[in-house]
Parts: sequence; C-alpha cells; structure tokens
Amino acid sequence: MTEGFRPTLLLSMPQMQDPNFARTVVLLCDYLPEGAFGLVINRPTDMPASEMVKLDPPVPHGNRLPLFIGGPVQPERGWILVGEAPTDPDYRTVIDGLYLSTSPALLRSVLEMHPEPRARVVAGYAGWGPGQLDEELAQSAWLMADVELDLVFDVDASVMWETAIRRLGADPSLLQTSPGVH
Repeated sequence: MTEGFRPTLLLSMPQMQDPNFARTVVLLCDYLPEGAFGLVINRPTDMPASEMVKLDPPVPHGNRLPLFIGGPVQPERGWILVGEAPTDPDYRTVIDGLYLSTSPALLRSVLEMHPEPRARVVAGYAGWGPGQLDEELAQSAWLMADVELDLVFDVDASVMWETAIRRLGADPSLLQTSPGVH
C-alpha cells in the first residue's frame, strides 16, 4: 500500500476496541515503510482552541474554533489544517485545498481570525509503527475513503464518521463486528 500512496481517510470499523479510535475519521497523511502518521479529525473538545493553546503572548480575543484531539501520540503537539495555502512558508500540501502546518505564526493567525477560517486546530496525532497499519488494514479494522474537503471542514464532527461511511455506499448500522483489533 505504501507505494503510490496518496493521503486518504481511514474510517474505523466497529471492531476497533481502542477508545482513541472508535467511530473516528483519520486523515492519513503519511504511509511509509517506517510507519504511518495521521490526524483524527472528528474528535472536538468542548473548549475553543484559543483558550486551550498556550501561546506567548496569549491570544487576547480568540475565536470559537474548537480544539480537536488528533490522536493519543504527543497530545502536547499542535497541528493546523487549513483550507487555503498559508502565506507562511512552513506548511505542506496534503491535497489541493488542504494544508498542514505546525507554524506558531499561522496558529496565532487562525485563532485570532473573525469569522473563523476554514481550519482545524488539532492536538496530538495517530501514529503507527512499521507494519502496524498494514496489519490493521488486513484485519479490516479500517475502511479507506478519498479525502473530501467538505468532510474535513464542513461536516459536523458528530456525524462525520457516519457521513463518510454512507458516501462509500455502506449503511453504518449494517457493518459487521468481527474479532477485536487493538
């Protein structure tokens, strides 16, 4: 799978026992022999990112963009997904219309924009060691879907997983649970 990889969405299957990944949509950004890297994009917190993220100086009048929990690895590490290519050079293109950065300057800009920009502020990430994601895919722990910008930015997080599965032509209530994963 790593050969010819392009970013994709991973949709957890019902047998996913790890609570970090139950009913999650993961934006899989890297899939290499050394491992894989992704961000859970449908786990918002109840607090605005502008209140939870520690910047110096603090953001005085932040917007209401929520902070998302991107996965269990390095929860103190922040990521920014934006829908427009940043002017700050510190970013990478995931796909056209979806850009990933760790830039503190971009983070400050995103948190201060009114109205809120088309963005996700994410803490932590999902990581897999060599071969780990291959095993989970072989066990049918994940469905794969194309990255659709409206899913990433416009579909409410509470219905993102179900919406993504329905777009694949499946009924989430009919998905079979098989022996556990994780």
